[in-house]
Amino acid sequence: MKLRSIRLRLVVVNALALALALTAAAWGLALLFDRHAERVALSALAARADALTAALERGPGGAVRFVDPSGDPSYQQPLSGHYWQISIDGELRRSRSLWDYVLPLPERAPSPSGTAAPLALPGPQGEALLVLDRTVLIGEGRDVTRVRISVAQDRAELARAQQSFLRELAPLLALLALALVAAGAVQVTLGLRPLAAIGQRVGALASGAERRIGIELPTEVLPLAREIDQLLEARELELERARSRAGDLAHGLKTPLQALLGEAMRLRERGEEASARGIEEVASGIRRHVDRELMRARIMRDRAGASSDPAEAARRLIRVLRRTERGSALAWHLEANEPLLVRLDGADLTEALGPLMENAATHAASTVRVRIAAAGPSVEIAVSDDGPGAPDIEAIRGRGVRFDTRGDGHGLGLAIAGDIVETAGGELRLRNLSPGFEATLILPAPGHA
Repeated sequence: MKLRSIRLRLVVVNALALALALTAAAWGLALLFDRHAERVALSALAARADALTAALERGPGGAVRFVDPSGDPSYQQPLSGHYWQISIDGELRRSRSLWDYVLPLPERAPSPSGTAAPLALPGPQGEALLVLDRTVLIGEGRDVTRVRISVAQDRAELARAQQSFLRELAPLLALLALALVAAGAVQVTLGLRPLAAIGQRVGALASGAERRIGIELPTEVLPLAREIDQLLEARELELERARSRAGDLAHGLKTPLQALLGEAMRLRERGEEASARGIEEVASGIRRHVDRELMRARIMRDRAGASSDPAEAARRLIRVLRRTERGSALAWHLEANEPLLVRLDGADLTEALGPLMENAATHAASTVRVRIAAAGPSVEIAVSDDGPGAPDIEAIRGRGVRFDTRGDGHGLGLAIAGDIVETAGGELRLRNLSPGFEATLILPAPGHA
């Protein structure tokens, strides 16, 4: 499964790199410790070889003899892991710890003038031995005697020391790994903070709080911010061109529409009422569609900085509707407990809210309620009545669909309201009550996408 989070990817990669680095460091430290332990062991063997050399002396006849120092118990215990072997003119002497075993030394003895040569030889039980082999000369001239001294130690002791070292090192490496991973996570978080800032600025763009991302960003992310700003400029330019084309279209259709209405008037004067009404309906439909497209272009242009008070818009509409014959007979209730704003121009809000309140006034039995309340980052404007409700909720969303054929309506009110709300980034919800009908506008508040 791919990791979608950049932060998690960087932390995981950092943790893996640290694991490899610390593993390599542990291996290197173990190797250095092994070499150091071997040097210490060779130094101890050299000291024991010196003690054995001091035990050589000449007898009354001039022959070299060896006085066995019995002070070290490790040489007295059989197979103890510590051994020595001395050859005096071919005569072989061994420590008791070797028992009956003879160290398989190379035939060629080391030079007396050279340094002692460390060897790796098998022991009495097949174990690996670290052996220090040296040659010393006793006497001078013709009376000189060549003595070969070999001191050995079981390498298992070095291996146990290395294992003990690694056991003590492991917790420290684990703590170091945790500290480095935590430091890496902090570094990644601080390093990715500019990306979070870009995300916040993009959110501000979507909500209309800002028009551009700007250039006050780190150098690494500045090209991205510039590209986004260029795209925004191109988009605004294209929207402006679309609005201009829509305006040109509206002006271009104005004269033909006036000509159609004039033709309808002449037909009515000649008594052709049906033909005149048909032409007027077609011309009115064309005009309404053109007006709607102009409205959508205006909302897309102005949505960034527009805001309005839905409670004030509802009060104006209630005052107007109360002057009508139907509205004057109804009880109007406005519920707005706190001052709220929506991200929509006041005229557009009135154009969207007006059809809902007119429909409620048309179908209400006695009461119309308008409730305005906050809903997270949005504002809900619910218009409800106590009428019969709608027989088909989904059908009345369509253009030209009416569930009450009385009156002169064209069935475009809900469609226009839905277009305005959708263009503003909101939603229109419809539902039947028991009894009654409710239409709710959900619009974003200023500063929210």
